[in-house]
Amino acid sequence: MPKPISRKILIRKLKNLGFGGPFSGGKHQFMGRNEFKVFIPNPHGDDIGSVLLGRIFKEIKISEEDFNDL
Repeated sequence: MPKPISRKILIRKLKNLGFGGPFSGGKHQFMGRNEFKVFIPNPHGDDIGSVLLGRIFKEIKISEEDFNDL
């Protein structure tokens, strides 16, 4: 399972992968690349948990190891 990380680090790493944003979109912000969107958690001060990170990794089709290397 991935280790929890802050929202700021998640955004920075998604930008390194070519995602733009974050953009406003309904209840949650999202980041996009081409026609692909990934919704990101709202800022609440706590780190993003491992379960949610795992879902994001699966959605953007990247392994935890590759994500950590960014």
